Amino acid sequence: MKVLTSFFDRLVQRYLPDAFLFAIILTIFVFLLGVFFTNSGPMEMVTHWGNGFWDLLAFGMQMSLVVVTGYILASTPVVKRFLVKLSSLAKTPGQAVMLVTFVALVACLINYGFGLVVGALFAVHVAKRVPTVVYRILVASAYSGMLIWHGGFSGSVPLLIATPGHFLEDTMGLIPVVDTLFSPFNIFIVVTLLITLPIFNRYLLKGADPLRTTNASLWKDESKEAENATVVQPTTPAERLENSQVLSVLIGLMGLIFVGYHFVTNGFDLNINIVNFIFLFLGIILHRTPRRFLDTVSDGVKNAGGIIVQFPFYAGIMGMMASSGLSEQISLWFVDFSTEYTLPLFTFISAGIVNIFVPSGGGQWAVQGPIMIQAALEIGADTAKTAMAVAWGDAWTNMIQPFWALPVLAIAGLKIRDIMGFCVMILMFSFIPIALGFLLF
Repeated sequence: MKVLTSFFDRLVQRYLPDAFLFAIILTIFVFLLGVFFTNSGPMEMVTHWGNGFWDLLAFGMQMSLVVVTGYILASTPVVKRFLVKLSSLAKTPGQAVMLVTFVALVACLINYGFGLVVGALFAVHVAKRVPTVVYRILVASAYSGMLIWHGGFSGSVPLLIATPGHFLEDTMGLIPVVDTLFSPFNIFIVVTLLITLPIFNRYLLKGADPLRTTNASLWKDESKEAENATVVQPTTPAERLENSQVLSVLIGLMGLIFVGYHFVTNGFDLNINIVNFIFLFLGIILHRTPRRFLDTVSDGVKNAGGIIVQFPFYAGIMGMMASSGLSEQISLWFVDFSTEYTLPLFTFISAGIVNIFVPSGGGQWAVQGPIMIQAALEIGADTAKTAMAVAWGDAWTNMIQPFWALPVLAIAGLKIRDIMGFCVMILMFSFIPIALGFLLF
């Protein structure tokens, strides 16, 4: 463990560029793959790239708001006190890593957007409580919660194929969540990761370089800042409105009433929009005045820059992968040597490879789902298990794909190279319980 962890950490620190440059290099790599291995010429690949470039605008806005609204809520006095109290459960670096991992896994099991924000924010508070912990491993542990999201309540693939009218309904019919999320193989994978991943991450501490953990912004004394802050009394009608608690309570209650209505009419539908909605309006209420809320928004927006710039590049990559047929070629190559028994496992591996280039669960299912489901029907494999294999493959290689790490890194104040060496180790370990889940059940 120590040798491997140290090796991958040094390798990544030396050779992995910034996340934005990673996206550019990946763009060029996919362009070359399309030119040499598909029927698309250079101009066609450029066209595929340009046509897909803006396809993630709505999703990019959602993820930007995940970071901003999460920061807003976490900056409220009430939430800060709760996170500080919860972080007090950790007394040693090993306990800190295990606690952050477990909290992030549970949070991502509920909802991936919620889990990303909670995991990152909790890592910051635990680092303050246990300053001797290797902060980079703490943040990698927070991000490792994303391993479990597609086996949880916000998994896009299992929820989609259980919804009437989904685009593959004529081929595979409706598959209820009892056959996917609550199946024996999925429960085995989820429970095994919940138990073993915190322990595994704790052992990553043995191979880390503690000298590369400093993040001075974390250690500032916020209580002294609050004491030294100058309180300015409002003197004009505009300033009184900006400092009015009544306005914050009124609009905040309006938002929370809608949240209640949403759950009453839709059940436990904790999608990314409603998570952002809850974070936003709880933040408005708990900051008490519009002025305090807006000051926090200004600070939180700074963390979303990487998402705003990089998501269009990943949309362009996805456009090249889908339109050129590269995704289909990768999928079919694994299908060629699969059997009824091994198809789910090889589907999982192929989905992991495709996810590096198409890092979106819904987008990947649209590209890869029809191929794998048709193959499952032709050779008599379990379609529910095959669909979940695509989902778990998508979640698995998130560990080495900066796309989903951007919100976590923005909140934690780190770069992708700071955590990726540890994430490689998490990737290799997690392959074991996921593969066993598809082979044993």
